[in-house]
Amino acid sequence: MSAAPLSSALALGGGGGGGGVSYSRDPPPAAQHPLLPSDHAAALIEQCRSTHNLLQLHAAVLRAGLHHHPIVNFKLQRAYSGLGLLDRSLSLLRLTPSPNIYFWTAAIHAHALQGLHGDALLLFSDMLSSSVEPNAFTFSSALKACPLRSGRALHGHSLKLSLHSDPYVATALLDMYARGGDVVSARSLFDALPERRLVSSTAMMTCYSKMGNLDQARKLFDEMGEKDSICWNTMIDGYTQHCQPNHALLLFRKMLRSSVKPNEVTVISVLSAIAQQGSAGVGRWVHSFIDNNPIEFNAKVGTALIDMYWKCGSLEDARAVFDSITDKDVVVWNSMIGGYAMHGYSREALELFSRLRAEGLQPTDITFIGVLNACSHSGLVEEGRELFRSMEKDYGIEPKIEHYGCIVDLLGRAGFVEEAFELVQGMKIPADPVIWGSLLAACRLHNNMALGEKIANFLVSKDLANSGTYILLSNIYAAVGNWEAVGRVRTLMKENGVEKEPGCTSIEVANKVHEFVVGDLSHPRSEEIYMMLEELNGLLRAHGYAPQTELVLHDLEEAAKERVLGVHSEKLAIAFGLISTQPGTTIKIAKNLRVCVDCHTATKLISRITKRKIIVRDRNRFHHFVDGSCSCGDYW
Repeated sequence: MSAAPLSSALALGGGGGGGGVSYSRDPPPAAQHPLLPSDHAAALIEQCRSTHNLLQLHAAVLRAGLHHHPIVNFKLQRAYSGLGLLDRSLSLLRLTPSPNIYFWTAAIHAHALQGLHGDALLLFSDMLSSSVEPNAFTFSSALKACPLRSGRALHGHSLKLSLHSDPYVATALLDMYARGGDVVSARSLFDALPERRLVSSTAMMTCYSKMGNLDQARKLFDEMGEKDSICWNTMIDGYTQHCQPNHALLLFRKMLRSSVKPNEVTVISVLSAIAQQGSAGVGRWVHSFIDNNPIEFNAKVGTALIDMYWKCGSLEDARAVFDSITDKDVVVWNSMIGGYAMHGYSREALELFSRLRAEGLQPTDITFIGVLNACSHSGLVEEGRELFRSMEKDYGIEPKIEHYGCIVDLLGRAGFVEEAFELVQGMKIPADPVIWGSLLAACRLHNNMALGEKIANFLVSKDLANSGTYILLSNIYAAVGNWEAVGRVRTLMKENGVEKEPGCTSIEVANKVHEFVVGDLSHPRSEEIYMMLEELNGLLRAHGYAPQTELVLHDLEEAAKERVLGVHSEKLAIAFGLISTQPGTTIKIAKNLRVCVDCHTATKLISRITKRKIIVRDRNRFHHFVDGSCSCGDYW
């Protein structure tokens, strides 16, 4: 290094609390000594907040011959770690003669903090090989990097050194078992704690949440005295991850009344819960909350908003958020592509894919799930085939089960059932029930009963059949009027304890969610709903609608089949929407199963007759009904 930087380094002054290091034209008296005093060097290093200044300080330390001074060396090691320069920090450790426990612990802690868990455990092993005995802080740092098996070994070692009862070690052990899903061991340690601190209680609550035991998690949460944001976020996210959005939102409202302020992690979990619930109104309120509070609108928050809006049926709002994000990463692009795909705007999804590549971003496996879904939802067979081929050839992405599922669904629904079946047979990974279900659905759609029976028998013989397998096989037989075979399948379902998932449709009106099942009479406004249905049926028939009774796969009289079709849950929800909202208002409903062909046909006509836009979210996608047509182009 030249003399100028060295002289500057020797003239460094203390930066106070500003987090920086200042330079002076005239060196302070202490720096005029040919050697930099060790205490002054250590203090300067501790105050250093930039890589450039730290490198200059390190040069000054070398010039002054302090590079083997234990305190100065330790401060340098920690400073490099704090700036993320772990390679330099580790080099200092290796160059230190006989490093003590503090050097080792600092290195282990830094690597664990950066998520370099394997490196942290190797350092712990090297330390033991150097005959340096760990202390409580070493154990607590190493345990942060431990999977369950290694953690148990460290637990045993802490018992030998009588460190297991130290509050830091005990909490770290509890956290390790909690992360590994060992509820029994975690609870045993938790009960043995002489004092339950917020960190240990949160770790135990996280363990229960992760395992789906939300009642126990909530019990611990309610028992805590003072709660921090981590505690609140853990419980809210637990409800969200286990598909209990209403509980998550209720807890969020309770958090707003507390002294703890929501942060970025909070709103991301809450937006995910709203996406599950489908309440765009609540989502807009949370969006406004983000704008009016000190929560940074970054790519993560923006992505959560995009997901929430399109899953609530508001594709326009999702696109507005997408356009407002200045520094888009590939995750943001993936979210918007996925939204267009699920809403049936396949060309828009493919256009965004082209723009993503033009921006120089590398597509991920999630990107290809989005574009392949887009092709599947619009029957873009050639585009889908080419995208599937390009994954591995052009981008080095090996297809996962989700990619195979998309291409099998695309080929099957487009009528290339045999090609789809051959693709499944040649897959590098075993097909899952979703793929087999797609094949069975394609067999039913294209009346390929022979292949459908072959697939179903294979699944039953391999114990891979689920309720959907039996339902699809039963429907294949019913479609051709083979009621004897239908009876055999239903008997088999009873013998195996398989139950059909009941159809359910929900609609949000005035921030309240209403749910309906087929033939529902439980709603307080049932009489008005059925009056509206009767009026709609008259108008539908006047517009040429005829109930598609062949879709009722039960051996019933024609009149009975018509009655069953007329009280499907989606029709009840639409009727309720018509009597509960102002004329011209968009009606949004969500169904847990695939919308049936008869309801799809009827909803198209209802949108024309009532001049209402109707958005239906079913298990597979969104349908936008406007003036007698659907965004899916009758391909779903």
